[in-house]
Amino acid sequence: MGQGQPPTPVQLEQVSADTVQEFSEFVGALEAQEKVALRPEVSARVVEVFVTPGQRVEAGTVIAQLRADQTRAQASGAAADVAASSAAVTTNQARVRAADAERARAAADVELQNREYERTRTLTAEGALSQQELDRAANERTTALASLRVAEENLGAAQAALAETQAQLGRARADQEVAQEDVSDRRLTAPIGGIVGDIPFKVGDLVSSSDTFTNIIQNSTLDLNLSVPIERAPELRVGLPVELLDASGKSVSRGQISFISPEVNSGQQSVLAKASFRNDGSLKDGQFVRTRLIWSSKPGVLIPTIAVTRIAGQTFVFVAEKGEGTTEDGKPQQVARQRQVNLGEIQGNSYQVISGVKSGEQVVVSGVLNLQDGAPIMLEQAMGQP
Repeated sequence: MGQGQPPTPVQLEQVSADTVQEFSEFVGALEAQEKVALRPEVSARVVEVFVTPGQRVEAGTVIAQLRADQTRAQASGAAADVAASSAAVTTNQARVRAADAERARAAADVELQNREYERTRTLTAEGALSQQELDRAANERTTALASLRVAEENLGAAQAALAETQAQLGRARADQEVAQEDVSDRRLTAPIGGIVGDIPFKVGDLVSSSDTFTNIIQNSTLDLNLSVPIERAPELRVGLPVELLDASGKSVSRGQISFISPEVNSGQQSVLAKASFRNDGSLKDGQFVRTRLIWSSKPGVLIPTIAVTRIAGQTFVFVAEKGEGTTEDGKPQQVARQRQVNLGEIQGNSYQVISGVKSGEQVVVSGVLNLQDGAPIMLEQAMGQP
């Protein structure tokens, strides 16, 4: 190598093919897929609160108890009425069974007396028995028929009494259900499992059916609501990847479009799209987050952002090329050639390259500000070597 400009120590990075994404960034709002506003059915005072805000509960967990003294008394009275009606039904069922058995005996006796009368009438006609015997048989048959009529009337009365007591039991049970529902209405329970939200009420406060006592939030899976500009709506489709970004723009969670609204928000001229995310515990219902909607992924080239310089609104990189001279150890001297590049979006810490460099070339990623086009360069790790 001659006595020209000494080589500038630099670091190089080889350009390689990578996956290039077309994406748009949005700010979206997270929403729990299941969220229930817990409201009382009646107006009453809070007697006891069994949970604390932020506590995880299962479906059916009692959240709070409202005053229910009168309704409990009504429920107890209704239960007593049910017990009394049930006992009356049992008694009348026994009476019906006894009356039915008596009717059966009377019917059997009638059948027996009918046969006896026919036998006596035949024998009397033949002269074997007297008219007196026939009259006796007729009287006994008449008595048996009268007893059957009485037994049937008694059975009908017993059945009517049973039907009345059964109706009373039905009414008593209906009253009991109403009373029990009144008691249940004064007990607030979680309809789903989830996290208890804020509880703005304390023991002694009066709450009504228009008050939200608390929210039960199931946030193991969250929906992200995105407002996508109408001009890009034709590109929306279910399954498109969506990433949640941290403050530095790094992807921290990945989901996909699960719903696209068939309507346009006329005020914003946008379309609502939703993406679903599994929650690791760091996400909250109602939280605003930065997101990246990935429209497409294809092979391309990426270069580090630190390799890029800007001059008069244009972008350049220095590419390591073989120069005309040689190094002291006889190897070909590398030089930095400034090359204009056409860049796309930033993807992580790299720019998407539209044109200007290709895979396999090496770009300078350090000492860029000290370089000029055609300046000799050397690798930093080679400095100090003979």
